[in-house]
Amino acid sequence: MILRANALFSLVNDMNEEKIFKKNIKKEEKINRKKANYGWIFKITILAFIISILFSLLSELLMPKVNILIGFIIMFLFIFLGIIFDMVGVAVTAADITPMHSMSSKKIRGAKTAVSFKQNASKVSSFCNDVIGDICGIISGSAGVYIASKLASTFNINVIVFSLIITGIISALTIGGKAIFKSYALNNSTSILFNFSKFISLISFKK
Repeated sequence: MILRANALFSLVNDMNEEKIFKKNIKKEEKINRKKANYGWIFKITILAFIISILFSLLSELLMPKVNILIGFIIMFLFIFLGIIFDMVGVAVTAADITPMHSMSSKKIRGAKTAVSFKQNASKVSSFCNDVIGDICGIISGSAGVYIASKLASTFNINVIVFSLIITGIISALTIGGKAIFKSYALNNSTSILFNFSKFISLISFKK
């Protein structure tokens, strides 16, 4: 009888603990929803929209005025920039902030910026991966369209052929490059974040 009573008491106690646990989870989720920065989400969406339109317009106006070689250089440059910023975005989210605090206390250039980036990792990652990534994609794509049309007219071949080839090159370099550098970013996230922050602090003249 005593054993049954103990078992029943234990079961009731477990059920109460489960209810308390679920209640705490709900409270935490509610707090997290309140902390969600919907203002930032709205701002980054508008910013991406505006920048995408501006760069699309600029690329449409400027690309026809450059030759094929410059077009290739622009295309490869912005593919590379897109890959680099994707790597930075991954590194920011994966980096360890502990050594940054230590370096910041010693007033090492770039450390304070790195701490700020890490504390706002979701925003920095969104800006690097999405906003900058979209811009680079727009410009490299526009350059690819221009290159394909110029090559088609030069060699008197259907533009679709060159369009498919250029599109394949852009996709292969972008996807392959991001895959390689994401792996590198995960393995060297802290040093990438620090070096990027140091570069930003140098061009902004802040320690």
